[in-house]
Amino acid sequence: MYRFLISRRWLTYLGLAILFAIACVLLSRWQMARLDEAKANIDLVTRNYDATPVPFAQAADQFAALDPQREWMQVELRGSYDVDQTRVVRNRPNAGQPGYEVVVPFRLTSGQAVIVDRGWLPIGNSEAGRPDVVPAPPAGDVTVVVRVRPSEPTLDRGAPQGQLASIDLPAYAQQLPYPVLTGAYGQLASETPAAAQTPAPLPKPQPDEGMHLSYALQWLAFAVLMFIGFGYAARQQARNDAIDRAAEAARSGEGAHDAAPAPPRKRRRGPTAEEEEDAILDAQGYR
Repeated sequence: MYRFLISRRWLTYLGLAILFAIACVLLSRWQMARLDEAKANIDLVTRNYDATPVPFAQAADQFAALDPQREWMQVELRGSYDVDQTRVVRNRPNAGQPGYEVVVPFRLTSGQAVIVDRGWLPIGNSEAGRPDVVPAPPAGDVTVVVRVRPSEPTLDRGAPQGQLASIDLPAYAQQLPYPVLTGAYGQLASETPAAAQTPAPLPKPQPDEGMHLSYALQWLAFAVLMFIGFGYAARQQARNDAIDRAAEAARSGEGAHDAAPAPPRKRRRGPTAEEEEDAILDAQGYR
């Protein structure tokens, strides 16, 4: 009944179904990998964001080459801001509003320098393309707590004087008259003493797992549905073949009935001699 399954056409269908199912499984595994990445990012933020700050001496190597597992860790810095080398980073939306971020070199008491992102400013109303006011950081010696972030990639666009297209630390370092550590920068958490006016603090990241698990299950469901569809199509083909065979058998039976010989007709009996004589006498009027 299902011998047609070994035909070239149906074997091709089966091969395509298997390839589709394999693709669905691979896509499902890819979504699960993305789910694992999302969970790892959640764990990273949870573990590091509010952890106890460590002294710069214990984290200096992270500012040279940041370990991804140490991102968002809090580090305590002591030194002073170099206000003259302040830069504004363009195109930095916050809570759906366009704006800027303010980055300032921080020269540590150890003689090294790092970049500190002091926060966010809205777009200005007085002059297009610039914030109205850039609040100055505290003067003199300051104790700053920052969260470590990696350097951002270079963008294929320029920026006006005094601004940056991104927090690309190597590019920023080329504009400074002294060396700075370019493996990471610090996102401001607190500073002592506090400035009279500060940019808006950057919000805590709110990573979530997203829809990756749902998408992974959907891809597996598509793989199963492909084989269900293949089985349904094979069953329908078998039923259609059975109907065709029954119709062909019926037509063969009708043809055999039409070809059967007709029953022989009964031959009429001829008149007897007495009946012939009576007919002659009747014709001559003797009867």
